[in-house]
Amino acid sequence: MIRHAFATLTLALTAGLCSSPAFAQSPPNTVALQPAPDIPGVIAGGTMPEVVVKGLTSSDDPMWIEGIGLIFSESQANRIVRLDEHDQPVTFIGGLLNPLGMTFDSKGQLISLQTRPGSTGPRIVWPMGKEKIVADKYDGKNFGRPNDIVADLKGGVYFTDIPPDRTILPPAVYYVPSGGAPIRVAEGITTPNGLQLSHDEKTLYVNDTGGINVYAFDVQPDGKLANRRVFATYKGRDQMVAPNAPPLSRADGLVTDNDGRLYALTESGIEVIGTKGEHLGIIPIWCITRRCQNLSFGGPGKQTLYIAGGGTLIRIAMRSRGFQGRAK
Repeated sequence: MIRHAFATLTLALTAGLCSSPAFAQSPPNTVALQPAPDIPGVIAGGTMPEVVVKGLTSSDDPMWIEGIGLIFSESQANRIVRLDEHDQPVTFIGGLLNPLGMTFDSKGQLISLQTRPGSTGPRIVWPMGKEKIVADKYDGKNFGRPNDIVADLKGGVYFTDIPPDRTILPPAVYYVPSGGAPIRVAEGITTPNGLQLSHDEKTLYVNDTGGINVYAFDVQPDGKLANRRVFATYKGRDQMVAPNAPPLSRADGLVTDNDGRLYALTESGIEVIGTKGEHLGIIPIWCITRRCQNLSFGGPGKQTLYIAGGGTLIRIAMRSRGFQGRAK
């Protein structure tokens, strides 16, 4: 772990890497950070990412909570980490079961997805004394590997599940209404991963790690989904797939800003998508040992974008601001 940036940063890329958005990121296992392009209203050209923490066992799903600050999951250490006033990672909640995605609901409760086999699903893990299993089974079967989660204002939560054994449960999106049992609301997506609600909570967006699209669904009054459609097609492509194999964007975490734009982590970095599904630009980013996994706005005014993955936490100063209507 270190504070702020690495002592040495490699800023230059080969001409070939710079020539195509699909090759925008630095290769893994390097400390190469790249300046951002200018994306109007989003980020100033030349803005450099800053490495805040490195060397953890894992890192995922950063989130800013007023009065607490920046927290994120360290799944392999079974804890949720908080950045202290010196940008050092300290345990916020320990003794968890390989936590990944998390959300902060309208009641002020932190809900974390546990992924240890036999104990999978969303749980209230904070405040202390309010701990509770929200859901751990569907149709009598344990969830496989829940990944990302978002809470709605009605007290329900949506989350994605990517089971290692698809013969037990298929990859799917679930909704747990307040006080109710989980409902499977979407399936047929190869690898549903990052997800996010629109500001008015009438649309749910879902990334497909095993494809190239982000899908949009209409949210029904009971929380169920309808009218699945492709909202946008990502530009990032995994260059390691076989030439005759279907293309993969490896789309992962997904977040929205206060103007309704979407920010998604893909093989190209952070792809910025407009409110009509138009592609606005790519912010190149790499989390040292692997592609980054999740992202969120935070800091004063929510004008800093935090990115986590591979035991690394990075931040970038933005022109845009995170959505003010919920923690993430």
